[in-house]
Amino acid sequence: MPQQVILRDAMRRLNLTRDGLSQRLGVTRRALDSWMLPDHSTEMRKMPDIARRFILELLKGLAPAPQSVEQQPANSERAHHLLSVDGYTRDSVEDLLRVADIMQPIARRQKTTRVLDGAVLANLFFEASTRTRLSFSAAFARLGGSVCDTTGFTFSSMAKGESIQDTSRVISGYADAIVVRHPELGAVAEFAQATHVPVINAGDGPGEHPSQALLDLYTIQREFSRFSKLIDGARIVFVGDLKYGRTVHSLSKLLALYRNLRLTFVSPESLMMPSALIEKLAGQGHHIEQTQDLAQALAGADVVYATRIQKERFAQEETLEGYSADFQINSAVVNRYCGADTLIMHPLPRDSRPGANDLSVDLNRDSRLAIFKQTDNGVAVRMAIFATLLGVQDQVPHSLREVGWRVPVYLAPEDEVPYSDQ
Repeated sequence: MPQQVILRDAMRRLNLTRDGLSQRLGVTRRALDSWMLPDHSTEMRKMPDIARRFILELLKGLAPAPQSVEQQPANSERAHHLLSVDGYTRDSVEDLLRVADIMQPIARRQKTTRVLDGAVLANLFFEASTRTRLSFSAAFARLGGSVCDTTGFTFSSMAKGESIQDTSRVISGYADAIVVRHPELGAVAEFAQATHVPVINAGDGPGEHPSQALLDLYTIQREFSRFSKLIDGARIVFVGDLKYGRTVHSLSKLLALYRNLRLTFVSPESLMMPSALIEKLAGQGHHIEQTQDLAQALAGADVVYATRIQKERFAQEETLEGYSADFQINSAVVNRYCGADTLIMHPLPRDSRPGANDLSVDLNRDSRLAIFKQTDNGVAVRMAIFATLLGVQDQVPHSLREVGWRVPVYLAPEDEVPYSDQ
């Protein structure tokens, strides 16, 4: 296993920052940073064998991480699904993120594998999507599988009146894994009830978006690692459409697995977080604040998570009231109220049209903006989900080989960090 994966796993399971782990190992922070670089980096240094043995002994002394319902191997009597984040514990979610670390060289196009050679993914998107659909497709393909796509009701037999159950049973005969996005709350769960083939919820109306929450958590954890921060005790600010924003619903529940968080929800009254979810978060011992004062909320924030207004989910009689420019996250606001290590996030797509008041494009060159790190990390996390559900995660490290094509060092002209080092 690459030493970078071993070190990240140690930090998660021991709940240590980089500073804490370097002190535990008795080495300088600079030395640890050089050990944690990707294997192909010219500045990476090999960790001494004595340090590796010491870390493995520390991890061996910990209780094994229990698997969540969603993480059970797919060759069990009944294949399990990823429908919600509710099945995860802190240990099991971090175990999945360890698998995502193993997937990074593949996602970054440094290595390739064929562990899912011959497997077929059915991507069923009954609601518009670009990045989520392509991210799932890329993740499955990079594991060696092939992908079949369908988008929209118009191109589905459901337009002819076919039931969700019939569609599920039919597709199960074609595919080894199924990703479903549906505009109705609970529709993906209904789809999963009719099959033993693993089903992944790619968004069900205003309900949940579990894979997005997992990649968001993974991004927070990796970025916090650079600043020697822990998620425990962090201040997380959510801004925007919190009523219909399913990414906020899923991510807040995952974050609640950590300790002593300060969760601040900023929105007009018409778009506030569902009260049942607020009560659940408060009941888990976190400090919860709901406000319409963005400036006050941003002071001291470790993460600012902005969301697009989900107008497509509004009921016919609903109108957008009170969402003014005062709620926009832009360069002026961030520079005035946020710190140098504040993380600015968004699940995308963001609405860049005038008057939308979504996350501003004037932050594109700000080093605190993590939206493209989120999308890049999404491939590794979704690869981990597929590998775990289909039971091949342990085969991956032994199946890796070098890629045979030219890989760009920077994906965009304005990137400051090489793609492979992100």
